[in-house]
Amino acid sequence: MAEFQIACYQNEFLPAGATRMHAVITVTAEGTSVGGPASRGNRGPEDRVEVIMLDTSGSMDGAKLQEAKAATAAAIDSLPDGVRFAVVTGNHQAVVAYPPSPSLAVATAPARHLAKEALRRIEARGGTAMSTWISLTTHLVRDEPGTRHAILLTDGKNESEERAQDLDKALAKAAGVFQCDCRGVGADWIVAELRKVATALLGTYDIVPDPAGLSADFASMMHEALKKQIGAVTLQVRTPQGGRVEVLKQLEPDIDLLAARIEVDPLVGDYPTGAWGDESRDYHLCVRVPPGAVDDVPMRAAQVSLLVDGERVCQVAVRSAWTDDVPLSTHINERVAEVLGASEMAEAIQEAIDAWRVRDDEVFTDRIGKAMTMARERGDEDVVDRLEKLAYVDPVTGLVRPKAHVDPKDVLEAETRSTRTARTGREEVAPRKERSPSSNTAPPDQDRDP
Repeated sequence: MAEFQIACYQNEFLPAGATRMHAVITVTAEGTSVGGPASRGNRGPEDRVEVIMLDTSGSMDGAKLQEAKAATAAAIDSLPDGVRFAVVTGNHQAVVAYPPSPSLAVATAPARHLAKEALRRIEARGGTAMSTWISLTTHLVRDEPGTRHAILLTDGKNESEERAQDLDKALAKAAGVFQCDCRGVGADWIVAELRKVATALLGTYDIVPDPAGLSADFASMMHEALKKQIGAVTLQVRTPQGGRVEVLKQLEPDIDLLAARIEVDPLVGDYPTGAWGDESRDYHLCVRVPPGAVDDVPMRAAQVSLLVDGERVCQVAVRSAWTDDVPLSTHINERVAEVLGASEMAEAIQEAIDAWRVRDDEVFTDRIGKAMTMARERGDEDVVDRLEKLAYVDPVTGLVRPKAHVDPKDVLEAETRSTRTARTGREEVAPRKERSPSSNTAPPDQDRDP
């Protein structure tokens, strides 16, 4: 039986007049495997849809296209019997490469063979218009039951859209229809574009610097997607009168959930989180609350509930209390501090990369130096290693300067993998949490309700 737990990490004390409460909400799911009893959304292969969107623009010609075909074949081979699937090829337009009719194929040994035969006939030509790929995939899967997932691969910029807003419109129609994991191969694609697609469609984005790594990456993505058997999982946040949610962001992979808000009423919003397997996810929540005084009764800054298929399975309160005790109000919960520090570091790295692109050495050295210092303080050697490919740090003086020759792939890798907010570490105090499915009611307390 699928079971969820939810926990809140915060320092609930604010100085008088303060209005922002930060918290880390951790949700953990267990017992979601398809082999378990059918309960709370557990699904089998026949309840899954998988679509692979493959960039076939002219820039993909040669080794990249051959490796992309091999990767798509590896993903197809990973599909269990019964999964409905399709392969969409896209350049300045999109077509269904397999199956030959508009409907989806059902994974069987013969169907997998025919799909791989269709891959051999694909050629690279034309431009890049991702909105057409996403729109066609939306049309293919919109009315299909079950969990709907896609993989998108590109090597270039979205430069063939007739109108700049076409991609935004396609993403708005696709949101909630399917999830999408995105990959950029090579050094000519734009991180911000794939980040936009992945964020809107509740997926991941990453770089595959060498096309030879595509097959392993595609097989891994498909394996991870197939483990997520629970669909329709939603975070519901209730705020007090005069309050609002300012930040709600999933960490690693980073997904900003604010734009996906579904208004229940002015005080309550639903935020879809996509499909789940046996896993744990962290969410950074920041709520603006009405300013309070030291003698005010503590209040709930938010009530966070987890809904599965519309049923509330667990919930936890984010609390606020005002104090004139400076040490109490200035203490930062360890998990919240980790999130805020990681966000600050990620912002510095993005600003450094933006400055590098416009050859603003002064801003670049300032931001990259700040980011390196923070990464070392956090013990994040992976980030340090990536940044040292972009800048040289004098071991004696500590001065930072841009490297004369930088591989564009190293820039993309730093932007893709070092501007994320990492999941938090171990907490210093036990969190408040509630377990499902034993109760749908939060533990009683004396706080004012939102």
